[in-house]
Amino acid sequence: MENYFNYFTEIEEHFQSRRRGSLLLSTLDWALIETWKDAGIPVEAVLRGIDATFDHYEQRPAKTRKINGLGFCAQEVLAAAEDMKEATVGTARDAKLDEGFDPMEIAEFLRRNASELEAGPLPSKPGISVALVAQDVAGALRASAVEIESKSTLPKLEDLERRLTVLEEKLFAVLLAAVPDDEVVAVRAQGDRELAPYRSKMPSAQVEQLQKQYVRKKLLEKYSVPRLSLFYM
Repeated sequence: MENYFNYFTEIEEHFQSRRRGSLLLSTLDWALIETWKDAGIPVEAVLRGIDATFDHYEQRPAKTRKINGLGFCAQEVLAAAEDMKEATVGTARDAKLDEGFDPMEIAEFLRRNASELEAGPLPSKPGISVALVAQDVAGALRASAVEIESKSTLPKLEDLERRLTVLEEKLFAVLLAAVPDDEVVAVRAQGDRELAPYRSKMPSAQVEQLQKQYVRKKLLEKYSVPRLSLFYM
């Protein structure tokens, strides 16, 4: 892959290629990719897991059920990751963080997210101001954009990514606190239904993490809150 931030696209395209169809990935699929990314599973392990899943499927004499989601690949992905565990995943990942990025593109990405945050239909609850936190985050994004533009060399993207992660966690925490409980329960119930076919193929810790990521993605999408990570450039 060209650089570390092609993680999502690389997996999406490979899955669609092996499935031989234009099936769009679901919210659950994207949440699963994010759990793999957060767990430090290298993209090579995910691609190997996808290949192994489809190879086994194609060897079956009766193909009554298609592979319609990445969840069916979860076991093989984890197995491939274990096989590659001895590799220096963290070192390889960090080495790719600074490749292929233009400072102006990063600054534009930060400013665009700041504008989207200020324009979004954010929820509110007595004593909880999501809009106020969003304004603070937008200000921090614009400040980072100015800092990047003022330097002659690209900043260390690993440090920037950490700052963006902290800002997104802060924003999501207040968003979750402001959203009505019934709405959160409904989203979790929907996630549970979509997860049902894959539960037996994933360890309980991964299921729990996937549930959290699913709720996160659904709520952020509903309230038009942009993802701040450089993964989403």
